[in-house]
Amino acid sequence: MIMSILPNILFCLLFTIAIVFFVKNVRKLVRNIRLGKDENTTDNKAQRWKNMLRIALGQQKMTVRPISGILHILVYLGFIIINIEMLEIVIDGIFGTHRVFAFLGSFYDVLIASFEVLALLVLISVGVFWIRRNLLNISRFKKEELQNWAKKDGNNILYIETILMLLFLTMNAADLRLQDLGVEGYIQAGSFPISSWISKLFTNFSAVTLIAIERCCWWLHIIGVLFFLNYLYYSKHLHIVLAFPNTYFASTRPQGALKVNQRVLEEVKLMLDPATDPFAVPVESATPPEKFGASDIFDLTWVQLMNAYTCTECGRCTDECPANLTGKKLSPRNIMMKTRDRLEEVSKNIDTNKGKFQNDNKQLLNDYITPEELWACTSCNACVEACPVSINPLSIIMDMRQYLVMEESAAPAELNTMMTNIENNGAPWAYSQADRLNWVNES
Repeated sequence: MIMSILPNILFCLLFTIAIVFFVKNVRKLVRNIRLGKDENTTDNKAQRWKNMLRIALGQQKMTVRPISGILHILVYLGFIIINIEMLEIVIDGIFGTHRVFAFLGSFYDVLIASFEVLALLVLISVGVFWIRRNLLNISRFKKEELQNWAKKDGNNILYIETILMLLFLTMNAADLRLQDLGVEGYIQAGSFPISSWISKLFTNFSAVTLIAIERCCWWLHIIGVLFFLNYLYYSKHLHIVLAFPNTYFASTRPQGALKVNQRVLEEVKLMLDPATDPFAVPVESATPPEKFGASDIFDLTWVQLMNAYTCTECGRCTDECPANLTGKKLSPRNIMMKTRDRLEEVSKNIDTNKGKFQNDNKQLLNDYITPEELWACTSCNACVEACPVSINPLSIIMDMRQYLVMEESAAPAELNTMMTNIENNGAPWAYSQADRLNWVNES
């Protein structure tokens, strides 16, 4: 009796461990994102839902580049639909059943057939992706930031997906042969348009061997899926989990509208708007913030930190960046990767120090992102427009610029000259207000 239920016990134990570890990582992820400052995202709910359904679910921005976009949609659909099959595997694993949904009859046949076709399309797409990443000279895959672990991680995902799809098809092929042989427990169920070709390789195999192949593939498949589930936290593929909330919480302001610091706005009005009554400024709004701009991840908002975790390192942002295209150091993708690296460093610090961050004399600015990168940005929004999941590298760049200007007075000389002129003359030019109309006399 114990031996007959041992596989079920092992499966339940394995499944429980994987889910517990996944929940632990999710809690850590949420904690890390909450290290950011609060941001109001309760506005324009209808538009936010529309953005999420259109961009995350509908993959609208992926098809701007048709070849990679269509291939990505195939992998995306394969990932979602084939994992419906996981529900059956989990039930079978817990209760010791086999193809528990076979009672669905012809509908079940259609499901299995569609899973197999999608598995084949995923294999083809993954193969093309591997060639694009490793053999073709595509610039966004050759950038400095996409070497070492980033390159290995991208390939690891492709290898894992390939193995999972091959295990699925091989499992079905062995199952089909066992059905044809009338082996007990392997009921006639499912339609196998792809694995039926693979099953021809098993024509002369014994029932014992076929059962061993089928069971081995079944176990390796579920172990692979659970491994992939927990690999997400350490991988660029965390966007599988975060793409939906990231597109929902993305800014709904017009693309060119940057965040406005109310305190700075009031000061500018006092200086430049003659209609502003300086005595009408509310007292409470005159209190300056603790810090202008951002120098570390604690100064960014939780939405910006979620952006960093959502980045899949595709490089479309960097591919569109005019500063990067002209040879400057700025790479919007690298801005997000460095923000995530710093966030992970802070996370490990908190874990090591029992839930409290101990000052490590590091910060995002200078230790990860240099002023040279920040000032190379033209604030054109090309990176924001190009991102398939509404990540906003520009918002981080502008917040860090604000810190450089207002906390360290470290703006480029040309910008300092302009700001000095605005302060002294009320305009960017080096002329006093009294001299502005001198050009009239020259005529």
